[in-house]
Amino acid sequence: MSTKSSPRAPQRSLAASPSRRERATDHRAAGSPAAPTFRPIHTRRTFEEICERIREQLALGVLKPGDKLPAERELAQQLGVSRNVLREALRSLEMAGVLRLQKGVKGGAFIQQGDTRRMNEVMRDMLSLGTISVRELSEARVHVLDLVVQLACANARRADLDALEANIERTELATKEGRLLDRVECSREFYKLLAASTGNKVIAMIVDSVTEIHMRFVYAKVASSGVAMARLAEKRRQFLAALSESRIVAMSFCEPRSCQTYLSS
Repeated sequence: MSTKSSPRAPQRSLAASPSRRERATDHRAAGSPAAPTFRPIHTRRTFEEICERIREQLALGVLKPGDKLPAERELAQQLGVSRNVLREALRSLEMAGVLRLQKGVKGGAFIQQGDTRRMNEVMRDMLSLGTISVRELSEARVHVLDLVVQLACANARRADLDALEANIERTELATKEGRLLDRVECSREFYKLLAASTGNKVIAMIVDSVTEIHMRFVYAKVASSGVAMARLAEKRRQFLAALSESRIVAMSFCEPRSCQTYLSS
Protein backbone atom coordinates (compact mmCIF):
# COMPACT_ATOMS: atom_id res chain seq x y z
CA MET A 1 0.00 0.00 0.00
CA SER A 2 1.52 3.13 -1.11
CA THR A 3 1.39 6.26 1.01
CA LYS A 4 1.03 9.70 -0.40
CA SER A 5 3.66 11.95 0.92
CA SER A 6 2.70 15.52 1.70
CA PRO A 7 4.78 18.25 0.18
CA ARG A 8 7.42 19.60 2.52
CA ALA A 9 7.54 23.30 3.20
CA PRO A 10 10.71 24.89 1.99
CA GLN A 11 13.23 25.56 4.75
CA ARG A 12 13.80 29.18 5.59
CA SER A 13 17.29 30.40 5.48
CA LEU A 14 18.50 31.72 8.82
CA ALA A 15 20.53 34.28 6.99
CA ALA A 16 17.51 35.53 5.07
CA SER A 17 15.21 35.62 8.14
CA PRO A 18 16.85 37.46 11.05
CA SER A 19 15.84 36.64 14.58
CA ARG A 20 13.52 38.92 16.62
CA ARG A 21 16.49 40.24 18.60
CA GLU A 22 18.35 41.04 15.39
CA ARG A 23 15.28 42.79 13.96
CA ALA A 24 15.00 44.92 17.11
CA THR A 25 18.67 45.84 16.81
CA ASP A 26 18.28 46.78 13.18
CA HIS A 27 15.15 48.80 14.09
CA ARG A 28 17.07 50.91 16.56
CA ALA A 29 20.07 51.20 14.28
CA ALA A 30 17.82 52.65 11.59
CA GLY A 31 17.30 55.72 13.74
CA SER A 32 13.84 54.88 15.12
CA PRO A 33 12.99 56.34 18.55
CA ALA A 34 13.79 54.23 21.59
CA ALA A 35 11.03 52.36 23.32
CA PRO A 36 9.21 54.54 25.91
CA THR A 37 9.82 54.06 29.61
CA PHE A 38 7.22 54.65 32.30
CA ARG A 39 7.60 55.75 35.89
CA PRO A 40 5.76 53.89 38.63
CA ILE A 41 2.31 55.18 39.49
CA HIS A 42 2.06 56.67 42.97
CA THR A 43 -1.57 56.95 43.93
CA ARG A 44 -2.41 59.93 46.14
CA ARG A 45 -3.57 58.91 49.57
CA THR A 46 -7.28 59.33 50.16
CA PHE A 47 -6.96 61.87 52.95
CA GLU A 48 -4.75 64.06 50.71
CA GLU A 49 -7.44 63.99 48.03
CA ILE A 50 -10.03 65.08 50.61
CA CYS A 51 -7.81 68.00 51.66
CA GLU A 52 -7.44 69.03 48.03
CA ARG A 53 -11.22 68.92 47.49
CA ILE A 54 -11.80 71.22 50.45
CA ARG A 55 -9.04 73.59 49.32
CA GLU A 56 -10.63 73.72 45.86
CA GLN A 57 -13.90 74.86 47.42
CA LEU A 58 -11.98 77.61 49.22
CA ALA A 59 -10.27 78.71 46.02
CA LEU A 60 -13.62 78.86 44.21
CA GLY A 61 -15.16 80.94 46.98
CA VAL A 62 -17.77 78.31 47.82
CA LEU A 63 -16.31 78.07 51.32
CA LYS A 64 -15.32 81.19 53.24
CA PRO A 65 -13.80 81.89 56.67
CA GLY A 66 -16.34 81.14 59.37
CA ASP A 67 -18.28 78.58 57.29
CA LYS A 68 -19.02 75.20 58.84
CA LEU A 69 -18.44 71.99 56.92
CA PRO A 70 -21.23 69.40 56.76
CA ALA A 71 -21.50 67.00 59.68
CA GLU A 72 -18.87 64.27 59.72
CA ARG A 73 -21.25 61.45 58.75
CA GLU A 74 -22.78 63.45 55.89
CA LEU A 75 -19.42 64.66 54.58
CA ALA A 76 -18.00 61.12 54.63
CA GLN A 77 -21.00 59.91 52.61
CA GLN A 78 -20.63 62.72 50.08
CA LEU A 79 -16.96 61.92 49.58
CA GLY A 80 -17.47 58.17 49.63
CA VAL A 81 -14.85 57.59 52.33
CA SER A 82 -14.75 56.18 55.82
CA ARG A 83 -15.14 58.48 58.79
CA ASN A 84 -11.64 57.55 60.00
CA VAL A 85 -10.08 58.70 56.74
CA LEU A 86 -12.16 61.88 56.85
CA ARG A 87 -10.98 62.61 60.41
CA GLU A 88 -7.36 62.22 59.27
CA ALA A 89 -7.94 64.81 56.53
CA LEU A 90 -9.67 67.24 58.90
CA ARG A 91 -6.83 66.96 61.42
CA SER A 92 -4.32 67.65 58.63
CA LEU A 93 -6.21 70.80 57.61
CA GLU A 94 -6.40 71.86 61.24
CA MET A 95 -2.62 71.58 61.58
CA ALA A 96 -2.25 73.62 58.38
CA GLY A 97 -4.39 76.39 59.88
CA VAL A 98 -7.23 75.94 57.40
CA LEU A 99 -9.80 74.46 59.79
CA ARG A 100 -10.78 74.87 63.43
CA LEU A 101 -12.20 71.70 64.96
CA GLN A 102 -14.62 72.37 67.78
CA LYS A 103 -16.16 69.74 70.04
CA GLY A 104 -19.57 69.80 71.66
CA VAL A 105 -23.19 70.21 70.60
CA LYS A 106 -22.41 73.27 68.51
CA GLY A 107 -19.07 71.90 67.38
CA GLY A 108 -17.82 70.83 63.99
CA ALA A 109 -15.21 71.80 61.43
CA PHE A 110 -15.06 75.54 60.71
CA ILE A 111 -13.04 77.40 58.08
CA GLN A 112 -10.39 79.52 59.79
CA GLN A 113 -9.45 83.12 59.18
CA GLY A 114 -5.98 83.45 57.63
CA ASP A 115 -3.28 83.30 60.30
CA THR A 116 0.04 84.94 59.42
CA ARG A 117 1.69 83.16 62.34
CA ARG A 118 1.82 80.06 60.18
CA MET A 119 4.37 81.78 57.96
CA ASN A 120 6.38 82.77 61.05
CA GLU A 121 6.60 79.12 62.06
CA VAL A 122 7.67 78.04 58.59
CA MET A 123 10.38 80.71 58.45
CA ARG A 124 11.67 79.78 61.91
CA ASP A 125 11.74 76.08 61.02
CA MET A 126 13.63 76.81 57.79
CA LEU A 127 16.26 78.70 59.79
CA SER A 128 16.53 75.92 62.38
CA LEU A 129 16.91 73.28 59.65
CA GLY A 130 19.60 75.28 57.86
CA THR A 131 17.49 75.88 54.75
CA ILE A 132 18.13 79.61 55.14
CA SER A 133 20.97 81.36 56.97
CA VAL A 134 21.07 84.26 59.40
CA ARG A 135 23.03 86.24 56.81
CA GLU A 136 20.32 85.72 54.20
CA LEU A 137 17.66 86.66 56.72
CA SER A 138 19.43 89.89 57.68
CA GLU A 139 20.06 90.84 54.06
CA ALA A 140 16.44 90.23 53.14
CA ARG A 141 15.28 92.29 56.10
CA VAL A 142 17.34 95.31 55.04
CA HIS A 143 15.96 95.34 51.49
CA VAL A 144 12.38 94.55 52.50
CA LEU A 145 12.40 97.42 54.99
CA ASP A 146 13.53 99.80 52.27
CA LEU A 147 10.48 98.79 50.24
CA VAL A 148 8.28 99.10 53.34
CA VAL A 149 9.44 102.67 53.91
CA GLN A 150 8.69 103.67 50.32
CA LEU A 151 5.20 102.20 50.46
CA ALA A 152 4.55 103.68 53.89
CA CYS A 153 5.40 107.12 52.53
CA ALA A 154 2.78 106.68 49.84
CA ASN A 155 0.08 104.85 51.79
CA ALA A 156 0.38 105.59 55.52
CA ARG A 157 -2.73 107.21 57.01
CA ARG A 158 -2.95 109.60 59.93
CA ALA A 159 -4.06 106.72 62.15
CA ASP A 160 -0.92 104.78 61.21
CA LEU A 161 1.32 107.70 62.12
CA ASP A 162 -0.50 108.19 65.41
CA ALA A 163 -0.02 104.50 66.25
CA LEU A 164 3.70 104.78 65.53
CA GLU A 165 3.91 107.91 67.69
CA ALA A 166 2.23 106.12 70.60
CA ASN A 167 4.65 103.22 70.19
CA ILE A 168 7.64 105.58 70.37
CA GLU A 169 6.26 107.09 73.57
CA ARG A 170 6.02 103.61 75.13
CA THR A 171 9.56 102.89 73.94
CA GLU A 172 10.81 106.09 75.56
CA LEU A 173 9.06 105.31 78.85
CA ALA A 174 10.40 101.74 78.94
CA THR A 175 13.91 103.12 78.34
CA LYS A 176 13.65 105.65 81.18
CA GLU A 177 12.39 102.99 83.57
CA GLY A 178 15.07 100.51 82.57
CA ARG A 179 12.60 97.95 81.22
CA LEU A 180 14.82 96.92 78.36
CA LEU A 181 13.05 93.68 77.50
CA ASP A 182 9.75 95.56 77.34
CA ARG A 183 11.49 97.94 74.97
CA VAL A 184 12.36 95.01 72.71
CA GLU A 185 8.66 94.16 72.59
CA CYS A 186 7.97 97.77 71.64
CA SER A 187 10.41 97.37 68.73
CA ARG A 188 8.60 94.25 67.61
CA GLU A 189 5.33 96.18 67.62
CA PHE A 190 6.93 99.16 65.84
CA TYR A 191 7.86 97.06 62.80
CA LYS A 192 4.45 95.43 62.77
CA LEU A 193 2.76 98.85 62.75
CA LEU A 194 5.13 100.16 60.09
CA ALA A 195 4.49 97.15 57.85
CA ALA A 196 0.73 97.52 58.29
CA SER A 197 0.97 101.17 57.21
CA THR A 198 2.03 100.03 53.71
CA GLY A 199 -1.48 98.81 53.03
CA ASN A 200 -0.04 95.62 51.51
CA LYS A 201 -0.90 92.46 53.45
CA VAL A 202 1.67 90.31 51.66
CA ILE A 203 4.53 92.64 52.51
CA ALA A 204 3.22 93.00 56.07
CA MET A 205 3.22 89.23 56.41
CA ILE A 206 6.81 88.95 55.17
CA VAL A 207 7.99 91.71 57.51
CA ASP A 208 6.24 90.10 60.47
CA SER A 209 7.93 86.76 59.77
CA VAL A 210 11.42 88.20 59.35
CA THR A 211 11.02 90.56 62.32
CA GLU A 212 9.80 87.75 64.57
CA ILE A 213 13.06 85.86 64.08
CA HIS A 214 15.22 88.99 64.22
CA MET A 215 13.69 90.05 67.54
CA ARG A 216 14.45 86.67 69.06
CA PHE A 217 18.15 87.41 68.57
CA VAL A 218 17.74 90.95 69.89
CA TYR A 219 15.82 89.72 72.93
CA ALA A 220 18.48 87.12 73.73
CA LYS A 221 21.28 89.68 73.35
CA VAL A 222 19.60 92.26 75.60
CA ALA A 223 18.64 89.62 78.17
CA SER A 224 22.21 88.33 78.43
CA SER A 225 24.04 91.68 78.35
CA GLY A 226 21.57 94.03 80.01
CA VAL A 227 22.53 96.63 77.40
CA ALA A 228 20.30 98.06 74.69
CA MET A 229 20.82 100.47 71.84
CA ALA A 230 21.15 104.09 72.96
CA ARG A 231 18.94 106.89 71.63
CA LEU A 232 16.47 104.45 70.09
CA ALA A 233 13.41 106.58 70.82
CA GLU A 234 15.16 109.67 69.47
CA LYS A 235 16.02 107.94 66.19
CA ARG A 236 12.49 106.64 65.89
CA ARG A 237 11.14 110.17 66.25
CA GLN A 238 13.49 111.35 63.51
CA PHE A 239 12.26 108.56 61.30
CA LEU A 240 8.62 109.35 61.99
CA ALA A 241 9.18 113.03 61.19
CA ALA A 242 10.78 112.11 57.87
CA LEU A 243 8.00 109.63 57.14
CA SER A 244 5.34 112.22 57.88
CA GLU A 245 6.90 114.60 55.40
CA SER A 246 7.50 111.84 52.86
CA ARG A 247 11.10 112.95 52.52
CA ILE A 248 12.57 109.56 53.17
CA VAL A 249 11.33 108.28 49.79
CA ALA A 250 14.06 110.16 47.90
CA MET A 251 16.56 109.18 50.58
CA SER A 252 15.84 105.47 50.19
CA PHE A 253 16.18 105.67 46.40
CA CYS A 254 19.59 107.34 46.70
CA GLU A 255 20.90 105.22 49.56
CA PRO A 256 19.02 101.92 49.87
CA ARG A 257 20.38 101.20 53.34
CA SER A 258 20.00 104.70 54.76
CA CYS A 259 16.67 104.01 56.40
CA GLN A 260 18.47 101.49 58.63
CA THR A 261 20.00 104.49 60.38
CA TYR A 262 16.56 105.17 61.81
CA LEU A 263 15.23 101.63 61.95
CA SER A 264 17.87 100.08 64.18
CA SER A 265 16.59 97.68 66.79
